[in-house]
Amino acid sequence: MPSAGRVLAVVSAVPALALAGWLLAGLPLLFLGWFRPLTAVPLGLLAAALLCRYGLRRLPETVEATAWQVTGVIAAALAAGVFNGLLHSEQLIVRRDPATYAQYALWLARHGSLPVPFQQEAFGGLDPALRFDSVGFYDSDGAVVPQFMPGSPMLHAVGAWLGDVAGLLLVPPVLGAAAVLVVAGTVARLAGARWAPLAALVFAVSLPILYTSRTTFSEIPSLVLLFGGLALTHDAEVRLRSGVTGVGYLPSVPAAEAPGRIRSAQPDAARIGAALAGLVFGLAVLVRIDGLRDVLPVLVYAGLLIALRRAGARDAGRLGVPLLGGLAAGAGLGVAAAWLLAGPYLDYLWPGSVRPLLMICGAVLVLTLAGAALAPRLAGPLRRAARTPRLPEAVAVAVALVMAAFAARPWLQTVTRWPVTEEDRRTAEFIGKTQQANGLGVDGSRLYYEDSLYWVVWYVGVPVVVLATLAAAVLARRLVRGTGTGWLLPLAIVGWTTVTTLYRPTITPDQPWAARRLVPVVLPGLILLAVWGLRWVREKARRSGYGPAARSGLTAAGAVLLLVPPVITSAGTALSPVERGERAAVEAMCAALPPRAAVLLVERVTGERFTQVVRGTCGVPAARVVVPEGAATASGPDVTRLAERVRAAGRVPVLFAAEAGQLSAYGTPVQVMRLRTRQDERSLVAPPDTTWSLSVDVWMTLPRSARSG
Repeated sequence: MPSAGRVLAVVSAVPALALAGWLLAGLPLLFLGWFRPLTAVPLGLLAAALLCRYGLRRLPETVEATAWQVTGVIAAALAAGVFNGLLHSEQLIVRRDPATYAQYALWLARHGSLPVPFQQEAFGGLDPALRFDSVGFYDSDGAVVPQFMPGSPMLHAVGAWLGDVAGLLLVPPVLGAAAVLVVAGTVARLAGARWAPLAALVFAVSLPILYTSRTTFSEIPSLVLLFGGLALTHDAEVRLRSGVTGVGYLPSVPAAEAPGRIRSAQPDAARIGAALAGLVFGLAVLVRIDGLRDVLPVLVYAGLLIALRRAGARDAGRLGVPLLGGLAAGAGLGVAAAWLLAGPYLDYLWPGSVRPLLMICGAVLVLTLAGAALAPRLAGPLRRAARTPRLPEAVAVAVALVMAAFAARPWLQTVTRWPVTEEDRRTAEFIGKTQQANGLGVDGSRLYYEDSLYWVVWYVGVPVVVLATLAAAVLARRLVRGTGTGWLLPLAIVGWTTVTTLYRPTITPDQPWAARRLVPVVLPGLILLAVWGLRWVREKARRSGYGPAARSGLTAAGAVLLLVPPVITSAGTALSPVERGERAAVEAMCAALPPRAAVLLVERVTGERFTQVVRGTCGVPAARVVVPEGAATASGPDVTRLAERVRAAGRVPVLFAAEAGQLSAYGTPVQVMRLRTRQDERSLVAPPDTTWSLSVDVWMTLPRSARSG
């Protein structure tokens, strides 16, 4: 019977391997236009099963845990999944990213291919007054291309296959529960299983985790892959040590009696595990293009392992090549998907994000290759440099100073961006309106990035930040001294991504919207470090002579300090579902459309929000009528002419707008949507503690024929 530790190790690694297998099998099918249940499901399940088999077979004892600790972690994950499932969002009307992801996933689930065709034949062909693009969906070479990377929609499409729109909306809570397992498993490996239930709870109750586990974001799948990659890398390193020393096997196979064939097989299994870890890391790029930044430390770490092998540390360096190969394969698939399936999205991000990121990646790659090639020559000077007096202490102080600089940043800097593009001007207008709603002075150029560390404090509290900083400083000092090397990659990923994210979040700064930037690495990484810091404090108390009772009290107090602040912040909105009723409202709107309809959206906001909803969810051809600059609706002659073209094509023209008066000139308006629900608050200088009202109206008319009237 497997030990409790092995159970925890397996259940916390399976989500990342399963996601990687599904993406690995599904992406080629999507390239070919065959992403359908009959092909994707068997191939995806087979790939996931193979990755799990080779990634987890004969796994040594990578975690020491009790049954109660494992039960606590699994209970936290299940509770999170059920809680977020009951309060899940229904964002289908395209106002912000979640609905874009949902409509993207629905199109994949129902059609299995990209791009989205114009269906211009339903409108009598192309016309200068017709627009087929909308918010989140670009016009590119005669077709519509969804914004964003395809990884998350490929995952959410599974829910649509199982339960149509309702099933799709329940995938995020399932992924959120998987994220709790993966984070807790990583904590158990690096800090000890006794701290895993606490970390799972702190993570699960944090508002950004609740927020992104209730609707179709990409941050939670990215988190599962990144922290799953950390767990798999740790397991591969344990496998390697087990094969070399014979230490680390299950209690049922004592180290001294471990069969030689099993022990000799572990280095091979370690290399396979490292390759799978690299693949999982790399596939994070398929989910979010920012994954390129997040996995840069993995590239450097793989190069370091190769350098160590070239410098003579043959055992330590065995995992470098497979880790690098897996990373290249996964990231390569992500880049290929971006190039072939998300070209307009890359063009939009190119000047401010993608080009600088690729330049950084190129520089890091060149330096890594150079370091690996020159490793034998550099080994001696680097060893001498590491023995510089007080260097470990200086590195620890530097870690603390970085966090102190972020804490002082609001008093030293005000981050602004003057609009230079149409998108910038829309963002500035949005920020100005949000400032008015918040009772602040209006300055649309403000980005509020200087407050980014305080975003973290709002959501997980001062104790987490302080303990995480302490832990990072202590671990950095140990690494410089040559100890605690198992923390090198985790600390590099958490440190690098935390610093770069806090310095430049690159998101509109309203909360809780901006909090999503903290989800893939920053919050789980700081929670991981914080519980390790609490463990370090406990050990320090033991070495100082404090007895078991005092240490238990210290642990309990620390747990309360870690858990209470995120609970207090989340309490304001955790029980308030947002955008509920959208599914029923959209389904009723679709049901109101006549057979063989072709929808012309004649009002600007309705067109931006509903063009893809009508096309993708209702399955009806849809297009916007061009709205003149400064106007709210399209010109009457254009609308009448296009309606006649629809009739000539053998379709029934249907007009959509936001108000009855915008359609009365063409026919008798009928209201097909009257949604009254709640939306997220938009707070700029404080954590969200309420929700705002949201009203969406859609009116429809069947226009009179010009010949009859």
